[in-house]
Amino acid sequence: MENQDVEIISSVSDYNKMMNHETLHPLVSIIDFSKSDPISQYRRTYGFYTVFLKDVMCGDMYYGKNNYDYQEGTLVFIAPGQVYGMSNDGAYIQPGGYALIFHPDLIKGTNLGKNIKDYTFFSYDVHEALHLSEKEREIILECFKNIKLELEQAIDKHSKSLIVNNVELFLNYCMRFYDRQFITRDHVNQGVIGKFENLLDDYLKSDKPKNIGFPMVNYFAEQLNLSANYFGDLIKKELGISAQEFIHNKLIDVAKEQIFNPAKSISEVSYDLGFRYPQHFTRLFKTKVGVSPSEYKSLN
Repeated sequence: MENQDVEIISSVSDYNKMMNHETLHPLVSIIDFSKSDPISQYRRTYGFYTVFLKDVMCGDMYYGKNNYDYQEGTLVFIAPGQVYGMSNDGAYIQPGGYALIFHPDLIKGTNLGKNIKDYTFFSYDVHEALHLSEKEREIILECFKNIKLELEQAIDKHSKSLIVNNVELFLNYCMRFYDRQFITRDHVNQGVIGKFENLLDDYLKSDKPKNIGFPMVNYFAEQLNLSANYFGDLIKKELGISAQEFIHNKLIDVAKEQIFNPAKSISEVSYDLGFRYPQHFTRLFKTKVGVSPSEYKSLN
């Protein structure tokens, strides 16, 4: 136990035991919560990747920094080490839905192991969960069924690659469904982009670059109550460039104006924009504009 309120569950078999499920494989499991006993509510951290498919309202759950009220057909992704759940109030609940859990050791040395960081939704906050249509939910359940069928086979030389390939297929479907969600939530996304632009403009007009430093993606994600990964993915899908690149472009636009202030040297402009070293500012400016700040000043 950590801080007396976070329970640590390190292995797949420990989780199966808690959920009254048989362990068919030491590194991966599909859980059908309807077959589990009621469990006490607790804040937990897992030593493995966890994906919950919630089919019923389950009350307010706490994950990361936010509360989240589960709706039907919601997928929540939790990376190893994330804190998830609710503070223990002594109540027992009957969980519903399904879960896929897999240990990082399962995917070591595989294609999925190399690319697991591409599935950025494992670092999203719970309020950025994936909401499934009925058809999408059927596809997810089919993926779970295929993984479970493979787990029920006698282990042979093909077992690992077939299990990992099925997990990878499932995650690729999730990526597709998230892309769909970004599009269907376009009106919400536009609001986020507008707020981001306003926050960035205000940041660059203030003393924050000088006092806090160079404007970072994490800072704006936090201001917008989004995880850095979700925010970054949203910006990339909406604008076609990364949030960092958007910040750089805006910063260079402001720099172009400030360079012509006769009371400021190039070094002062760079410090005012949050650069610790003027040569870093010069390098970025030259990359974006094609000439150095001093050359730009003399050319114009």
